[in-house]
Amino acid sequence: MSEPLDVSALEALRVERVFDGGDLDCGSGLILLIRENMLQTPVGQILEMRSREPTVNDDLPPWCRMAGHEYLGRLEGPGYARYFLRRGAPKTDQTAPSDDQALVEDKKKATEYEWRMRVRSTGNLKSTVYCRNFSWDLGQPASFKDKDAYPCAVEALLGALGGALSSGFATDCAREGLDVDDVEITVRGKLHNILAHMGLEVGDPSFAGIELKCFASTMDDEAKVRRVWDQTVARSPIAATLAKAVELNIKFAVV
Repeated sequence: MSEPLDVSALEALRVERVFDGGDLDCGSGLILLIRENMLQTPVGQILEMRSREPTVNDDLPPWCRMAGHEYLGRLEGPGYARYFLRRGAPKTDQTAPSDDQALVEDKKKATEYEWRMRVRSTGNLKSTVYCRNFSWDLGQPASFKDKDAYPCAVEALLGALGGALSSGFATDCAREGLDVDDVEITVRGKLHNILAHMGLEVGDPSFAGIELKCFASTMDDEAKVRRVWDQTVARSPIAATLAKAVELNIKFAVV
């Protein structure tokens, strides 16, 4: 395995292709994007990948070794790191998948992935959710008190929607090279009949509507920022699912 190049050698490289991985890490889709872009880079030529995710620095070199590509090193850019990879020759080992096959297999694994978690009642009006290497506590299914020890499930759902769009939008802006200083989202939700949930009346306990407002602070082109926001919403699994079940009113403002 060759050592990474020094700064002057990296700066002198002739790069064939550049793409921005934004805030993605190697476990959340970045490897798929690297494979996709590597296939569009001729063998022996150099791919530059830009990233704002710190863990990529440790994860990328061993992945390159396993995939048969040469990791050349990294340079610091304005708010991101620049990683340089030289595409390796096709593997002669017939048992090893080609780059095309590896990409197909990775996509198949991604589309078939199933999220799993375990939930236990762990106290009065409290449940604990266990997922992967972490856990979090939830209170009762729905609550309209001013204060509680834990968020209720309704709040967790609304928070998941806001969090998905906030993080997703920031990542998409980074990948598009847009400089967004701050993103703040407010989410409001109302049920058709909370009393039906409590068993006090017969009625519909579902959401009557959800309103989400996103405020983004940026000096970049507003039309492009709005286009990226629309793209983020369209690609969000949570927003797409809720839009099929409830009136989902989403607003966006540049401030």
